[in-house]
Amino acid sequence: MVTLTIKDGSLSLAEMSAALRTPIRAELDQDCWNRVEASAATVDSVLKDGKTVYGINTGFGSLAQKLIEPDKLAELQRNLVLSHASGTGPLLDDGVVRLILLLKINSLARGYSGIRIQTLQHLLALLEADALPCIPAKGSVGASGDLAPLAHLSMVLLGEGEARVDGKFVAAWELLRQLGLERLELQPKEGLALLNGTQVSTALALTGLFAAEDCIASAIVAGSISLEASLGSHKPFDHRIHKLRGLRGQQDVAANFRLLLDDSEINRSHQGCEYVQDPY
Repeated sequence: MVTLTIKDGSLSLAEMSAALRTPIRAELDQDCWNRVEASAATVDSVLKDGKTVYGINTGFGSLAQKLIEPDKLAELQRNLVLSHASGTGPLLDDGVVRLILLLKINSLARGYSGIRIQTLQHLLALLEADALPCIPAKGSVGASGDLAPLAHLSMVLLGEGEARVDGKFVAAWELLRQLGLERLELQPKEGLALLNGTQVSTALALTGLFAAEDCIASAIVAGSISLEASLGSHKPFDHRIHKLRGLRGQQDVAANFRLLLDDSEINRSHQGCEYVQDPY
């Protein structure tokens, strides 16, 4: 299993591609844990000081001006998650959900959201077990993030909903039991932190990007084979020609053709032929 180390909130395209294609696990740099702990302490200090802060001890949206009593704060966060878990349609593919989970962990690991260490540890445990929350593909609210799909991800931490493990559906409460995890009681700000974000939109966009890259790679391989089969010239891929154009993508494609064709025995057998250029 591939292990990724999250340090500063940045992930490479290669790491995100790996998450889409295969089970992975993630480790957090100690600085990440320190920032998460400090951020959670900030939320605690807000409550101890009696301050009113949106998302911590107020309602949401049109109820932002309503102060919530201290004994109702955990219920507020739980209800926020469950009330937004209203997606419809087919479930997102496992690879997409795995990437969403990684992106969410990466975002929270920056240490600015106010969640507790325990909450982040639960998410990491799901990723390592490749236990993927069931997230419907349709029905979101995009104004402040991918609220509905992220609610479906988050409710598994509460022991609600379902997840897929090795292609089989498992009730969330049973999954947590199998992993030796407690059902989380979300603390002030945590529900909001879990739901706010564009990790679902980002994962879907990356899925399209990686599919396009695969198509380009396939086209280059097919083009190289076709060139060999037709005894075509390699000269059009000379790096000097493409450098003059100044287009990075064009230069990269030409370089990949050269990588595949430079050791061609077919081309060497074609040297010295009388053709000036390929027919077109």
